[in-house]
Amino acid sequence: MTTGVGDGESVSLDLLRQKMADFAKERDWDKFHSPRNLLLALVGEVGELSEIFQWKGEVPKGLPDWKEEEKIHLGEELSDVLLYLVRLSDICGIDLGKAALRKVELNAIKYPATACTNGSSNKQPTPN
Repeated sequence: MTTGVGDGESVSLDLLRQKMADFAKERDWDKFHSPRNLLLALVGEVGELSEIFQWKGEVPKGLPDWKEEEKIHLGEELSDVLLYLVRLSDICGIDLGKAALRKVELNAIKYPATACTNGSSNKQPTPN
């Protein structure tokens, strides 16, 4: 199966949004894609994703001890989560890319790098 995207090329959220919209339209599934239904489907996929990690304990970055089949399965479940999230945001009229960038900017204000000492994971917001 080919994606039409070469190695090293990135895929935009807009391309995924359009692919998901076309996919639903071609199957006459738009009538089922209410925000509630999409959210519940998304939660189900997050559950499937969490099952992959459920009994593995701490997992190092890069998943060096994982078999290739496990990594492929993880990629499929991560993709399911992303695709439902993209579809939900589209149905709700939210530009997910812009909303995510705005959230990163808000988090940078809330948690300035200068307040993060010694790589601490403590998330104390700065006083207003």
